[in-house]
Amino acid sequence: VFGKDINLVLVLSNLSSDRKSVRVDMSASTILYTRRAITEILKAATSVELGPKQGKHIRVKIPYSHYGRYLTTDKRIQVTALCEVMRTHGLKLLVEKTIILEDTNIIIKLPRRVVVNRAVSLEISYANPLPEPVSRCVLLVTLMNQQVKINLARLAPRERSKIYFEFTPRRAGPLQLQVDFSCDKFSHVKGFVTIAVAPA
Repeated sequence: VFGKDINLVLVLSNLSSDRKSVRVDMSASTILYTRRAITEILKAATSVELGPKQGKHIRVKIPYSHYGRYLTTDKRIQVTALCEVMRTHGLKLLVEKTIILEDTNIIIKLPRRVVVNRAVSLEISYANPLPEPVSRCVLLVTLMNQQVKINLARLAPRERSKIYFEFTPRRAGPLQLQVDFSCDKFSHVKGFVTIAVAPA
């Protein structure tokens, strides 16, 4: 989840009956969806001794403080581990993992029944998933081809807040409601819901 530390485990298994020495070079970078690297956020190296048929775990932690300000709107991180088995004429194994961080969820609560020409009140809740405060918070609500911009108060670390939004549907059938939440530390966190409007 975006805003939390990322904990990973690299599992190494020696499938042979000989001892193996393995050098592991780990790195992680923020990337675009095209896989183009933006900023390197982790670089670490270690050596591991593996007995016959033995497995070992290498734990890796990427704190939010290392990746937060370097993420793109794609919220992707590419982690690679280059494992070189020593004394085997350069036998190497590359392990790659792409992590797509989940956004803070926007929750939209509707009344049980929505009817044409009757005012409806929706509850929209939004959250700051970060361990630091955020300001310049804005909600963009799009409904019935209209967009409403709502400026919000700053949010404390990990705080969730809510607003109530009122509208009156003018025709029966499905209505799309989209909510877009942005602030100074991240942007375009989206939530949407389809509202079934009943005839009067």
